[in-house]
Amino acid sequence: MAGTDRQRELMTGGPAVVLVEPQLGENIGMVARAMANFGLSELRLVNPRDGWPSETARAAASKADHVIDGASVYGTLEEAIADLNFVFATTARERDGFKPVRGPVDAAADLRRRIDAGEKCGVLFGRERWGLSNEEVGLADEIVTYPVNPAFASLNIAQAVLLMSYEWMKTSPEGGSQTPFTQTEMQPATKADLQGLFDHLEEALEARGYFRPPDKKPKMVDNLRAVLSRQGFFKPEIRLLRGVIRSLDHFSRQAPKGSGPAGRDNEPAGPGELEQ
Repeated sequence: MAGTDRQRELMTGGPAVVLVEPQLGENIGMVARAMANFGLSELRLVNPRDGWPSETARAAASKADHVIDGASVYGTLEEAIADLNFVFATTARERDGFKPVRGPVDAAADLRRRIDAGEKCGVLFGRERWGLSNEEVGLADEIVTYPVNPAFASLNIAQAVLLMSYEWMKTSPEGGSQTPFTQTEMQPATKADLQGLFDHLEEALEARGYFRPPDKKPKMVDNLRAVLSRQGFFKPEIRLLRGVIRSLDHFSRQAPKGSGPAGRDNEPAGPGELEQ
């Protein structure tokens, strides 16, 4: 997906991503790209098989140079996590029951809380072929397991990092919105906003003869209200929906559909005419 804006400041920080004995430079580069996509920047490599630095990794990183340039290399996992206060280990396999196991959503929220409190945290990712050993998992505080198909649980290392990075991004003020509006615009809609939307939609539907037969209208209105009130709307979303209704609303209660000369509004559009 395109969308890189070089004019905006890069988001950095977050937990360290620790790759244990990564094999291919391409995979390290794709990990760096996934990290940069979601605001992570600290990459730690434990004994990379093909050495470091790696031009193949840089090429695969697709301009995530700040992650590649800042990557640090360690001879052992113990050295890589020595300065960290809290560490998650990611694994798809069932392990012993002595460590708490979280999903990525809970893990990301816990990481955010800890980092905001001043702790240094990291997430361990194992080898491409067989992940982390039991001894390596034993160095972590807790385990993160992804909800994957148990019959096909293997994840590419870059995919695993991307999923965790995505959940991390969602915990930030910059990443919480899934709409095209900015955070400052995202004020929750009031009941008056919702009532205005209901009234606007009801009037537009009434003008178009939607409520048929008339005795069913109360129930139809109740169903519409139930659907529209199911989600907590924001003010910009209400404005957007009312703009859509307004653009389609060529009729009003004062001039309902079918009230034109000789009932012409009830006839289908002819060649070259627009259906109203």
